[in-house]
Amino acid sequence: MAGERSNNKNQRVRPFDFRPFDFCAASRLAGRRSELEGLVLKVILSRKGFDSCAGGHASPILPDGKMLSLPIPKDKDTLRYDEIAAPDGKTYGGIIDELAAGARIAGMGAHLDPDLVRGARPRLEGWRPALGHTKASTHLQKEGVSVGDLFLFYGWFRHTEEGDDGLRFRRGNKGYHVIFGYLQIGEILTAPAHSDLPTWLRDHPHAVSSRVANDKNTIYVAMQKLSLHPNYPGAGIFQFDKQNVLTKEGLSRSRWNLDPELFQNVRISCHSQTAWRDEFFQSNRGQEFVIDANKPIVAWASRLIRNSRLWELD
Repeated sequence: MAGERSNNKNQRVRPFDFRPFDFCAASRLAGRRSELEGLVLKVILSRKGFDSCAGGHASPILPDGKMLSLPIPKDKDTLRYDEIAAPDGKTYGGIIDELAAGARIAGMGAHLDPDLVRGARPRLEGWRPALGHTKASTHLQKEGVSVGDLFLFYGWFRHTEEGDDGLRFRRGNKGYHVIFGYLQIGEILTAPAHSDLPTWLRDHPHAVSSRVANDKNTIYVAMQKLSLHPNYPGAGIFQFDKQNVLTKEGLSRSRWNLDPELFQNVRISCHSQTAWRDEFFQSNRGQEFVIDANKPIVAWASRLIRNSRLWELD
């Protein structure tokens, strides 16, 4: 079945390998939560968006609670920040200008990845949310990440408010790590040639020639519907909710408030048991943390998505 994985670490994935998820089989389980939560899944905590090194400041939580993950700047990308639509008729570039927080984006394009919001750009028919990787794909492949697995995206966020000159970060709070969205893998495209990509995907950042030429280039395409909750889309972005804050209150943002009863006895890649301290979990600097999910972990991820409010541009 779709959840099974080979233990052969030398198994090679064919170039341009489509691996579709059997959504019909998952849907037949929709009414039986215990069986759904027993699906073999890996949950990947995936760090995305502006940080102190890439971009230079936090992503904003807008006054109405919408979380706007700002794409990191990359010299290989040509998409301008003012070409990405944001809520209330604004653009990402306009919001960055309003915040006036010292963003370091000059001369670089926006790396819109993951690409989760349909209304952020003009779309061709058939568009689906997608995530790309080059360097991190090796780690994900070694960890056995496959179709059906679930990315939970997190980043550095700060609350904002309206000031005399427009949007500004609230004073007195440096922000925290927050889970802002998700993507459940429906297809994996490994080292695809540009001409082989679906037309709707050819403007994705990992479809540009410089990345397509990299044999580690991998694109993870979202399911049409979330297998855990088939009335939810296969990918989405959240409104802010305290339940999605990873950072332990009062501590630096990399010190997380993970429940030890839930997480301490499962493997989290790039971490050892020394990450567990008396009062917090010390997250490492990294991009993709793969959790070997058991039933309680899958149930936690399921509740997190089910209890979050999604937002989309009109």
